[in-house]
Amino acid sequence: MTDPLDGFERSTFTAEGATRTVYRTGSGPAVIVISEMPGITPNVAGFGRTVAAAGLTAVLPHLFGEDGKSPTTGYALSSVAKACVAKEFTVLATGQTSPIITWLRALARDEHQKCGGPGVGAVGMCFTGGFALGMMVDDAVVAPVLSQPSLPFPFSKALKRDVGLSPGDLARVQQRAAAGCSVLGLRFTGDRMSPHDRFEHLHELLGDAFIGVEIDSSPGNPYGHKKMAHSVLTEDLDDRPGTPTRAALDQVLAFFTERLSG
Repeated sequence: MTDPLDGFERSTFTAEGATRTVYRTGSGPAVIVISEMPGITPNVAGFGRTVAAAGLTAVLPHLFGEDGKSPTTGYALSSVAKACVAKEFTVLATGQTSPIITWLRALARDEHQKCGGPGVGAVGMCFTGGFALGMMVDDAVVAPVLSQPSLPFPFSKALKRDVGLSPGDLARVQQRAAAGCSVLGLRFTGDRMSPHDRFEHLHELLGDAFIGVEIDSSPGNPYGHKKMAHSVLTEDLDDRPGTPTRAALDQVLAFFTERLSG
């Protein structure tokens, strides 16, 4: 069986008292690919290869799960349960930044120094979807992408709108957005874990700097996206030319290359 992470360079990075495994492939300016639940799956690794093929360095840090393992329902539930009790993640509170984002900002600065360019891209997915927004506090991050951002879990009206940042971090993000740093967001219209309310609030907070892409997953939609479609860039990606998810993937790659081309 082929190793899903075959061809990736494996190393470690230490910051904030924590050492984590990091996988890298490609060359050029860096993009931090923050995996969704349950971890760095074969499709997350495949997305990293797609980023590398666009002339960039894909950097995949291990945050949870078993690297390279295919997703199953039991595996996903186990990863979520472990993450929900970990101090690194804030899952059910408004107005708080997850502590892991500080570590990710340090990784971004290190990769910027290694890879050069005008800055670093970052994409979070699902559980980590909003982390790229928090990384934008640091000037090194110039191309943040929020793919189906799900934290804090949207179990109340307030939580549905919350973007997972402390007031101070949010103010800094708004400052950078006003200065020209755009934010790209992706979600399926029927995705309850990444609600429309959150995208609506991001528009209110960031104005035209927030580019929200919402893909039709309503019953009978012309591309057959299932009602529970969630993972725009990985598990629910229809890679055929002309499909909305392929268009979203192409938009993400163009966003990275344009912002990181120098």
